[in-house]
Amino acid sequence: MKKRQVAVKTSSTVIRNVRYGECQKNHAANIGGYAVDGCREFMASAGEGTNGALTCAACGCHRNFHRREVQTEVVCEYSPPHHQN
Repeated sequence: MKKRQVAVKTSSTVIRNVRYGECQKNHAANIGGYAVDGCREFMASAGEGTNGALTCAACGCHRNFHRREVQTEVVCEYSPPHHQN
C-alpha cells in the first residue's frame, strides 16, 4: 500500500475593530454625586499621532473615560488539497 501526501493550505486572520462609545466620566464624583455629560461617542480632537488624538472633541475628556468596544472577527481561508497522481 502506497501512502499519498496531500497538501492542504489553511490560514486565519484576526481582525479587531476598536470603537469608543459613550463617556463614563463622573463629573460629580468630587461632591459625592453621579453625573455624566451625555457624550455618546468618542471623536478625536486631532489626527492620529498628535496630542489631540486622545482627547474627545465633543466632551473634552480623555479617551480612557469612554467605553471601549472591541469587535473581533476571525477570517479562515482554506485551499482544497492538491491531488498528485
